[in-house]
Amino acid sequence: MSWSTVPAREFARHADAWAALHAQGPATSLLALDFVAPLVEQFGRPGDLLAIEKKGTAVRAMAIVRATRRGAWATFQPAQAPLGLWLQQPGLDTEALARSLLGALPGFPLIFALTQMDPMLMPRPLDGACVRTLDYIDTARVTLSGSFEDYWAQRGKNLRGNLKKQRARLEREGVVTRLQVDRTPEAMAQAVEDYGRLESSGWKADKGTAVHAGNAQGRYYRAMLEALARRNAASVYRYYFGEQLVAMDLCVEDEASIVVLKTSYDESVPSNLSPTLLMREEACRRLFDEGRFARLEFYGRVMEWHLRWTDEVRTMYHVNYYRWPGLRRLHALLESRTRPAPTPTTSL
Repeated sequence: MSWSTVPAREFARHADAWAALHAQGPATSLLALDFVAPLVEQFGRPGDLLAIEKKGTAVRAMAIVRATRRGAWATFQPAQAPLGLWLQQPGLDTEALARSLLGALPGFPLIFALTQMDPMLMPRPLDGACVRTLDYIDTARVTLSGSFEDYWAQRGKNLRGNLKKQRARLEREGVVTRLQVDRTPEAMAQAVEDYGRLESSGWKADKGTAVHAGNAQGRYYRAMLEALARRNAASVYRYYFGEQLVAMDLCVEDEASIVVLKTSYDESVPSNLSPTLLMREEACRRLFDEGRFARLEFYGRVMEWHLRWTDEVRTMYHVNYYRWPGLRRLHALLESRTRPAPTPTTSL
């Protein structure tokens, strides 16, 4: 196997190769060229590399990688990317590719990690002499088959009853709800600005993590959504109480799935109303009725509200590839020694 590396800032020169390789595998929007290129532009650092593996002239694998600490490299993993930025042709040996890349990276690294891998897209490998997998998070999805009525009837009585009561209250108060979906490139700049206003009015503003049209996050989401919308692969859901914007979803799409990347809501809405859940109910009804997608994906850490929406949960994972078997054993030993001891229990 023959890997070469170039600075990640040269990604645009290799964009066609990335797009062609992406089309050969599970073509998730989260690894599409239009999703990845703005990540590199807005969140890349000097020293990040684009790694390319070829057999002859055929590109068989690509990855964007970053040195994470002395002796360790990993796939580039900004917070805005649900998946590690790794592509390979289907059927290739991932372990062999990763170990070969480990030998090609500068500085004689001892560990290379594939981060935030989805077992639905890349089967989780078995642990081995130089391989160790680690759970990352549980994530949820909704399979969009059958009718919405059948799906909704399987949800808990508390969820269905609570949202029904909220809708009755809004109707009594004369509040008309409205779901608006925008898909055009021209709509995305305003969508990011609106989303930023919602998020900046809440707790994320205090922590400095809110999306804003003028910060790197805002520039990323605008560029990415505009690019994907040009090929009908992005959507923005807005939910209104009358004329008040109360909730938003930023979504990306591929042939099989729609992914909710970001959700925000107006925290000034009374706490006994749930604009996000009301929006989600209407959005799900529309997705079931349209029949365009097989799955609705969330990709975030499973929360309590996800489990009211679905029982489809899977575990995402990381993989560490070690230069030597002894290093893998040492790493596992050191981690076990630093892991908190279980709390003892006593019997009466």
